Amino acid sequence: MAKIIDGKQISAEIRAELRCEIAGMRVKPGLAVVIAGDDMASHTYVRNKKKACEEIGIYSEVYELPASVSQDELLALVGKLNRDEKIHGILVQSPLPKHIDEAAVVENIDKNKDVDAFHPYNVGRIMIGSHTFLPCTPAGVMELLRRSGIEVAGKRCVVVGRSDIVGKPMAMLLLHANGTVTVCHSKTRDLAVECRRAEILISAVGRANFITADMISPGAVVIDVGMNRGADGKLCGDVDFAGVEPLASYITPVPGGVGPMTITMLLANTVTAAKMLG
Repeated sequence: MAKIIDGKQISAEIRAELRCEIAGMRVKPGLAVVIAGDDMASHTYVRNKKKACEEIGIYSEVYELPASVSQDELLALVGKLNRDEKIHGILVQSPLPKHIDEAAVVENIDKNKDVDAFHPYNVGRIMIGSHTFLPCTPAGVMELLRRSGIEVAGKRCVVVGRSDIVGKPMAMLLLHANGTVTVCHSKTRDLAVECRRAEILISAVGRANFITADMISPGAVVIDVGMNRGADGKLCGDVDFAGVEPLASYITPVPGGVGPMTITMLLANTVTAAKMLG
């Protein structure tokens, strides 16, 4: 029977630490979040970010733009926020309307305010292991492992998913922690065989109950990054929790596992940016 990794509890511990740190800072950290369009999930996520900022003492601004916003208007707002000394972190919420060049928007964010760590400069720094910011979800996974006493060094680590946001940076962070890393994806042959080799398995594919018991080696650590809706409409992860939990040594639930950590690491990045920018 696996030990449940409680992301809510670990997230609360980190936020308490950040609250104490912010209370002793000369400059109050500031975060600006920009959202364009009417994607309901994005709006809910942005509200949660603003609430989290308020709870620990980060100043926040939210810019809600219509789906019709032009590329030039959005870039002008990013430029304004780059120059605003009250703002230390800038986050442009995805997805953006289809007519917006998302890569161009990210590249126009000041690299020192890029608290999502998506700017090519920061991606490169992550690659060489000399980063200022880490992408929030992979950073959250590493904190869950660390604070649960799970050693990465020397372990066989399998990441299922190769997105720029989670899969690729997750693999790099595990590699920097001296794990032996395999990245699996839609073209991987014998995926179940690869997964069964994992001592630490991290799934980030966005497919409900995709990882099943026959893909797990007994005693593996299973981290579920997925956030999906099952056939019954309920929130679930990539991992068939009921089937996998009896086999794993540690497992994250959905909800309540990786999810709470993502916003918490965004807060941590904002504090880091404020200390750096003064």
